[in-house]
Amino acid sequence: MKFRYWILSLLFICGVSNVVVTAQNTNFPKREFRAAWIQTVNGQFKGVPTAVIQQRLIAQLNSLQTAHFNAIIFQVRPEADALYPSQIEPWSRFLSGIQGQAPNPYWDPMQFMIDECHKRGMEFHAWINPYRVKTSLANQLASSHLYNTHPEYFVTYGNQVFFDPALPESRSFIISIIKDIVSRYDVDGIHMDDYFYPYPISGQPFNDDASFAKYGGGFKNRGDWRRSNVDVLIRKIHETVRELKPWVKFGVSPFGIYRNQHSDPLGSETNGLQNYDDLYADVLTWARKEWIDYNIPQIYWQIGHPAADYETLVRWWAKNSQNRPLFIGQSVDNTISYQDPKNPSINQLHRKMQLERSFQTIEGCCQWPASDVTDNKGGYRDSLINNYFKYPALVPVFDFMDHKAPKKVRRLKAIWTEDGYILFWTAPKAASEMDKAQFYVIYRFAKGQERDTSDPSHIVTVTPNTFYKLPYEDGTKPYYYVVTATDRIHNESAVSKKRINL
Repeated sequence: MKFRYWILSLLFICGVSNVVVTAQNTNFPKREFRAAWIQTVNGQFKGVPTAVIQQRLIAQLNSLQTAHFNAIIFQVRPEADALYPSQIEPWSRFLSGIQGQAPNPYWDPMQFMIDECHKRGMEFHAWINPYRVKTSLANQLASSHLYNTHPEYFVTYGNQVFFDPALPESRSFIISIIKDIVSRYDVDGIHMDDYFYPYPISGQPFNDDASFAKYGGGFKNRGDWRRSNVDVLIRKIHETVRELKPWVKFGVSPFGIYRNQHSDPLGSETNGLQNYDDLYADVLTWARKEWIDYNIPQIYWQIGHPAADYETLVRWWAKNSQNRPLFIGQSVDNTISYQDPKNPSINQLHRKMQLERSFQTIEGCCQWPASDVTDNKGGYRDSLINNYFKYPALVPVFDFMDHKAPKKVRRLKAIWTEDGYILFWTAPKAASEMDKAQFYVIYRFAKGQERDTSDPSHIVTVTPNTFYKLPYEDGTKPYYYVVTATDRIHNESAVSKKRINL
């Protein structure tokens, strides 16, 4: 994901885009997308016993939950393979070490992660790579792989193999993967990263001459034709997801530069690889035409990078969100490795978070990779907990998908049990899946405190359960507990409250 960023030219940027912004609450917002990417291509699970992998994942999720993250983007299809049982594609080599070999003892990593994320009140987004088949020609494909029966669907480029994005057969196959995942799994999102047409190799054209001759009629410019091929896939994925489960989001995390200003006057004052011109990914069109539900550009560089200044790019994307939720893809390593230009005694996290939260069009961030956060690299996790993610936050409402809040919870009461003092409630009634409560938000207020549910410092937890164990003390201190229900799009219900002595 991040390994292509060395391609950038090192030419110096002459200026910084001026954007007028409206300040937000930069302290502790109640709603903010706080996600992390958990990748599988780094070999952290390859050949590792099932129990050990599960322990590692649980440890990561516990660490992220404690740091008040609310979404996980987990890589389930890195090379036209599967980290879940599939009748369409073989098991991933990044799990067992051999493509097509099921894990032993058998388990389903995607279902495991869905269960563990939802248990912690987190969203789960299934991260797929659409076109990549081999990251190296030396990699062995399973005998059941589509490549062995339809080699004509694929293109070899450099040392890698890709689906030919121009072929209707390629698109139909990829759509079948999306249908399978969304139909069988309770995912909250389908997520695609930055690999569309392959990153260009100097002096090596992508060989799609035959496809252009067959399907390029009406296009004078091959670049426009390639972009159209990707457009069709993006639109079809969105339509497929909406038709199957209208609450599931479809988002992308493109390379951090859309276009440079020297290619397009409306582009950013940068000088690097471009989504539009080099990867044939017209991200702004996808957002403008409502084919994606969110966008997480990978702005992995530092403030002051000579070719791709972080601040320049954040300002540009904030101005060009196209009325779709915009989150910022952050590199942990690049953030902690560079000094704050205004305060050389600290790294750039403070300035980046301050900048991100200064735009109303930016509603959160995603950290790359999750392991750098959970390892507390450079004190990154500690800083998030102490300064930026101090309190829980709800995922922003995607009101263009659904804006109707569920009904409030019923029969809220506290009961003594053999397990302690438990707060119980009953789920609200719902007429459809979109109306159902998925999570519950529990707030706590001491005597005399204003019962203001817009203040996240009072959020105790977010849970899928209809009960919560109370921290009983001596029964003399009065507290008010407030419980609300949130649906799959995180619309929040009216409150139900209970006075309790603890």
